[in-house]
Amino acid sequence: MSSSPHRIIVTGGAGFIGSAVAREIIAGTPHAVLVLDKLTYAGNLDSLKPVENDPRYSFVRADILDTARMSEVMGSFRPTMVMHLAAESHVDRSIDGPGAFIQTNVVGTYSLLQAALGYWQGLPGFEKDAFRFHHVSTDEVFGSLGPEGFFTEATAYDPRSPYSASKAASDHLVRAWHHTYGLPTLVSNCSNNYGPYHFPEKLIPLVILNALEGKPLPVYGDGSNVRDWLFVEDHARALLRIAQTGEVGESYNVGGHNEKTNLEVVEAICRILDDLAPDGAIGARRGLITFVKDRPGHDRRYAIDAAKIGRELGWTPRETFETGLAKTVRWYLENRPWWERIRSGIYRGERLGAGA
Repeated sequence: MSSSPHRIIVTGGAGFIGSAVAREIIAGTPHAVLVLDKLTYAGNLDSLKPVENDPRYSFVRADILDTARMSEVMGSFRPTMVMHLAAESHVDRSIDGPGAFIQTNVVGTYSLLQAALGYWQGLPGFEKDAFRFHHVSTDEVFGSLGPEGFFTEATAYDPRSPYSASKAASDHLVRAWHHTYGLPTLVSNCSNNYGPYHFPEKLIPLVILNALEGKPLPVYGDGSNVRDWLFVEDHARALLRIAQTGEVGESYNVGGHNEKTNLEVVEAICRILDDLAPDGAIGARRGLITFVKDRPGHDRRYAIDAAKIGRELGWTPRETFETGLAKTVRWYLENRPWWERIRSGIYRGERLGAGA
């Protein structure tokens, strides 16, 4: 890869992980970034305020389903990399409304691949060799694990929800465009992310905010479902490492080495908040935990083997679950205006996806 500064398009760059990538590009590299986002309910330009005035940052509001617009943006910005994070990403929402997931995650990825392929084919030799298309995916494409073992890059796909099925389809499309057309692609599959700027329908921010407000803390089933938790800023650093130094055609699993049951996560948040923001009227937050009907097809356990990215690319997470969760809770305590704007109208704080 070229050692000169890159020009990186981040699709879905106003979302949770995408905005972390954009902030990391500006704060930690000499590269330029163009954030491309449709600004649906989960896209939030407030998450990009720390970088919005940097001359290396730019923003375009556009839909990845619009292939002509994608081609136009690539032609004008002339990226050396496209990092594709635009996706519908909430399992519960995919149960309630799968159509949007098929459109954005499958058809949208196809549209973006077509635009990238046309752009790449028109590049001169050196620029063509240097170009990369990095597709960011999820460990949920691998299905559900038993009590032992880990997902590796060789694990067979076994998606169980409309969301994971749509992401599995997009992964396959990206690999097919590499093998069929030669487009220089990379794929990464990550475990559950958490951290600052996380949209408050997901488990950790939902629990933090409900606990602050003395509302019930909904936990699916008996809370024994296990996830591997990855601090979003660690993930952003991993994604840049993959895009810059990963081997074309390869996939990389990114995990935090932090397996926790959902109940353990909720209880840990309660302990931190009781310490940092005690409230006599609410009392011990653990008393707010409320077990709710499990969602359909709820996978029991995910766990990532991230040995390959460590061995081949030298990436390891900086945060443990304990340090990352403490940073996350403090961020929500210190950034009330960010989440209060969301809570005031866009999202009310319920669990979705109970099914019909």
